[in-house]
Amino acid sequence: MSIVSLVDMSVGELIGAYAAGDLSPVEVTRQIIEHSEATNTAVNALFSFRPEEALETARASEARYRRGEPMGLLDGVPVTVKDSVSIKGWPNTHGIAANRVLPMSNYNAPPAQALMDSGAPIFAKTTMPDCGLLASGISSFHGITRNPWGLSWNTGGSSSGAGASVAAGMGFLSVGTDIAGSVRLPAAHCGLASLKPTHGRVPHLPADSMRMAGPMGRRVEDIARMLTVLASPDERDTWSFPGDAIRYHEHLGRDLKGIRIGVLMDMGFGPKPEPAVREAVEAAGHLLESAGAIVEPFVSPLSYDAYAPIDRYLQVRGFVEYSDLPPHGDNGINAYVREWALHGQQHSGVDVYRTLGEIARMKAALLAAFDGWDYVIAPTLPVVNFPAEEPGLSREVPLAHTVFTAMFNQTGQPASTVCTAFDDRHLPIGIQVIGHRCDDLGVLQVTKALEDLREVSMDWPLQPRA
Repeated sequence: MSIVSLVDMSVGELIGAYAAGDLSPVEVTRQIIEHSEATNTAVNALFSFRPEEALETARASEARYRRGEPMGLLDGVPVTVKDSVSIKGWPNTHGIAANRVLPMSNYNAPPAQALMDSGAPIFAKTTMPDCGLLASGISSFHGITRNPWGLSWNTGGSSSGAGASVAAGMGFLSVGTDIAGSVRLPAAHCGLASLKPTHGRVPHLPADSMRMAGPMGRRVEDIARMLTVLASPDERDTWSFPGDAIRYHEHLGRDLKGIRIGVLMDMGFGPKPEPAVREAVEAAGHLLESAGAIVEPFVSPLSYDAYAPIDRYLQVRGFVEYSDLPPHGDNGINAYVREWALHGQQHSGVDVYRTLGEIARMKAALLAAFDGWDYVIAPTLPVVNFPAEEPGLSREVPLAHTVFTAMFNQTGQPASTVCTAFDDRHLPIGIQVIGHRCDDLGVLQVTKALEDLREVSMDWPLQPRA
């Protein structure tokens, strides 16, 4: 089967073909690896290829299918994980060149363990920017990761390699992590579906009050299947929920009639959506309205720069990580990250505590504004894209363009993205769907409805485009 035919398949269809004996996990994994090794030269999205390990996993998977005893929902499905997701015996550099001297990871983070327990061959890791603190595809360790829809354009970040690789057919799914939009932003830049789950839904390590792991794929059904796998309880993450036993991929159909959906077009501060983005969000609202939803404007309660305290907190976080790096020269860490993080050293413990209080007040106001709404749709990004070499829209505040995503990391709400439009350069535009805490299924259902209703087809850039 050609790579084009494979990419046209959902993960469910692939699993069905394995079970029927029509496709071989070994041959599919081998074909994905060969395509990835050939394609990665252009986009620079993958590193630490492990073909033999993946093929060994695929051979075990094939034997299970022959016995009619698949191991899990992703048995034999070739996948990748982000640099920052620890796998025992694999590198974990956090995108930082100075970390190349660190020993290999000595444990499996919960997302990686869940994939292994499901029988998925992990054949490579994906690139990311330094510290995960850029919404861009540039890294002192990995170099520049490029968008396969247009190689001069950015992938977003920090799950940059995950976005680029899945869009280009290098694997069926990838695990990203999200602290200010790092799953949703690259998914939007690269035309994917993704979900930042409710905080606590997917366990991850180190346990964190802002960052969480989430699925990225070419279809909503695929990421819902991956969420079913990733949402396994793991008490090593003290924030994680008990298992809910929901098989998310089996419950995506929903009648939207009568549900209330707000359209958030202005966060009240920060960059405003450019015309192509605004038009895409408006069109998405009309699609949901045509399906019976009640769609009206959602007015942000924020009339001040509510991102500023988040940026301040992340600067302190970045400075701590920078201070703990192994000895290195000027090229040991990305210069934009270093200069931005150095501001963190000027803040006292009292400053940080006050900052957390400001964030808590923002969170309370935004959650209160959701009262009476079932879901809200919004831009994922205020712009369609920016050049591959740039750290963001602003070099001084590299995360300034994350205003539509970063707030919902603080509130802990589930938020997804799905491509519903392209601009005149044929670059993807992602729409964000936000729901109430713990309503991950509902967010996926609305996202699936948008995917089904969209008027564009996804001509995936299996050969990256200039």
